[in-house]
Amino acid sequence: MKLLVTGSNGLLGQKLISLSESLQEISFIATGRGANRNSPGRYEYRHLDVTSKDEVSRILREINPDVVINCAAMTDVDQCETQQEACWKQNVTALEHLIASCIEIEAFLIQLSTDFIFDGFAGPYAEEAAAHPLSYYGQSKLASENLLKASPVNSAIVRTVLVYGVAHDMSKMNIILWVKRSLEQGEKIQVINDQWRTPTLAEDLAAGCMTIAQKKAKGIFNLSGKDLLTPYEMALKTAHFFNLDTSMIEEVDGSVFTQRAQRPARTGLILDKAIAELNYEPHSFDEGIAILQKQLSLRSL
Repeated sequence: MKLLVTGSNGLLGQKLISLSESLQEISFIATGRGANRNSPGRYEYRHLDVTSKDEVSRILREINPDVVINCAAMTDVDQCETQQEACWKQNVTALEHLIASCIEIEAFLIQLSTDFIFDGFAGPYAEEAAAHPLSYYGQSKLASENLLKASPVNSAIVRTVLVYGVAHDMSKMNIILWVKRSLEQGEKIQVINDQWRTPTLAEDLAAGCMTIAQKKAKGIFNLSGKDLLTPYEMALKTAHFFNLDTSMIEEVDGSVFTQRAQRPARTGLILDKAIAELNYEPHSFDEGIAILQKQLSLRSL
């Protein structure tokens, strides 16, 4: 199987490309804007701006992949609110280009989506739950889902939540790394306790996406962590694991922060379908912290 990953310089993209070492039967093509930020490995890297229809058409025809996983997206929720044209171009128009090319070459297309398509009044959510986004980011991701559903391309939609992990170039911050760094530097931090999520280890998400790719499993799949936690609870777990001072963590509600985009209060995803159909087995959040700690230790050697 020939697999092309867009947005391969991002956290999920890096974790997918890292699977090239263990999945020898799959040819991996990593694509992204700018220089390759992945570790050296058994894959090919090509520059690709997914917002360019001509580039998408040319690269996909040249490579002729069996499966495309679209990890390219504008995900900064507040930035999406203030730069709506750029958000739509990256999250919706780019998918239009990918759909057209995947139809032409008969490739299977996997689109990443988000819990932010929901309003947070009834979470956790199953795949068939009604969507009602509160932010422009959520609107753009819901529009991309609807675009894919209405097209004839063979496809799957993967919804996920608050992905965390260690990127090869350490370019991506997440709540575990932020809490660890802040407390180690003696900084007091404010962390909200009135929003609930099912945080997702990037390795788990990559493994679930790869199973969908190998099975060419159609439909919508929830792939997230299994623990429903507030950011405050995540921060406490992180501090306890690394033996850091929890008194430096102040519990606050969301009203303390001024943010452009409204966040849903309680999302999280129900994983029953993925567990039954994909044998999806996500780590607990505690296990995820331990995995990150091991990765950070290896980097320091």
